[in-house]
Amino acid sequence: MIVALAFYVFAAILIASAVMVVTARNPVHSVLYLILAFFNAAALFLIAGAEFLAMILVIVYVGAVAVLFLFVVMMLDIDFVQVKAGFQRYLPIGGIVGGMLFLELLFVYGAWQFADDAQALRMHPVTTDVTTNTQALGAILYTDYIFPFQAAGLILLVAMIGAIVLTLREKPANSRRQNIAVQVARAHAVTMKDVPKGAGLAEMGGIIRRPLPEPKKKALAHDDHGHGHGHDDDHGNHGGGHH
Repeated sequence: MIVALAFYVFAAILIASAVMVVTARNPVHSVLYLILAFFNAAALFLIAGAEFLAMILVIVYVGAVAVLFLFVVMMLDIDFVQVKAGFQRYLPIGGIVGGMLFLELLFVYGAWQFADDAQALRMHPVTTDVTTNTQALGAILYTDYIFPFQAAGLILLVAMIGAIVLTLREKPANSRRQNIAVQVARAHAVTMKDVPKGAGLAEMGGIIRRPLPEPKKKALAHDDHGHGHGHDDDHGNHGGGHH
């Protein structure tokens, strides 16, 4: 009873969140509803006994795909008003396609029947040699379907290389590029200096003395000149007092 109640609760939340993914006006809210749908789908997998698929759904889709969607939507400056401008124009076509898919699902559900030994297999899904669903799935993938599995990986690799080749753009010849070999081979990249004990920054070469501008030079010269007269006067007064 509790399992059935949990199934209906998670299924209802999953359907509601899936509808909100499509109907939400804010794309960030759509991605958040998508994450909620993934979590509820993972809960349904746990109820069905497929713990491996549940963890994969949470780790891969929620932890990587949905978060990537969220970052892309938040960082890209997309005019969503312009994107949704043709929504009403294509709504009838989308409704017709969706209706046809729904009718096809109804036909499949009406013609589908349980096998005679389905109930017995459902009550005993694990054999004596296999203890977990993860072990059973790994045994099937890497023994019975090893070649189709590797072929699927090869196809994905070829598709990735093709996408990189199609989107790669050559840089012009006059563009600035980094040459690691030249940077490492430069002899004057690091210089060693024999610095005496107690030397300041000037002796170490840390202070770069630049020429002062003309107004500042004149001001310093005027100050030095004034101090010089004051010294003479003091000396003169001192001398006069001495005589």
